[in-house]
Amino acid sequence: MDGYDAFSAGVEPGGLRSLADIRLLICYLLGHLEKPLSKQQVIEIMLEGAFANYFDVSQILCELLETGGAVLEQAEGLEVLRLAGDTNAATLLLESDVPKSVREKALAAAVRIQTRERRERENNIEVEQTPNGFYVTFTMSDQGVTFMKLTVYAADLQQVETVKKGFLNDPVSFYSGIIAALTA
Repeated sequence: MDGYDAFSAGVEPGGLRSLADIRLLICYLLGHLEKPLSKQQVIEIMLEGAFANYFDVSQILCELLETGGAVLEQAEGLEVLRLAGDTNAATLLLESDVPKSVREKALAAAVRIQTRERRERENNIEVEQTPNGFYVTFTMSDQGVTFMKLTVYAADLQQVETVKKGFLNDPVSFYSGIIAALTA
């Protein structure tokens, strides 16, 4: 036996292979981010970074909630996780057990996911199927004022996803680029 107790399927080299390390990384994320995370966001972060697989992450989230190490709260209309005081203190003592590169990569993934979800809430994207493809309409609004509405054609669903992702990666640059092109 090699001392590892986590499933390795879907976990890249350098990922976490012990449940204790996965638990520590989850607690580290919950304790170090400005905005709280939902259970789904934690799972997405862990899978996107290939730190751990879905089953281990789900198991640990359930255990944290069952043991009182974390609690669910409402924040900004979402059900999010918050560490209990004792769990947060223990995490601060033990966080260095998880490699710094893994912690930094996980924090970066968390910020990316939170930013993408915020952009999805702030910017409306509608997809309309036509006989020959799709129309994708991007609407940018702020405080009830629509300042841009743009419709583009996409030949297939793959292209729809590509243009949506391109827009959501940086809607402000997208808008600025269009304004610059129109005013040049």
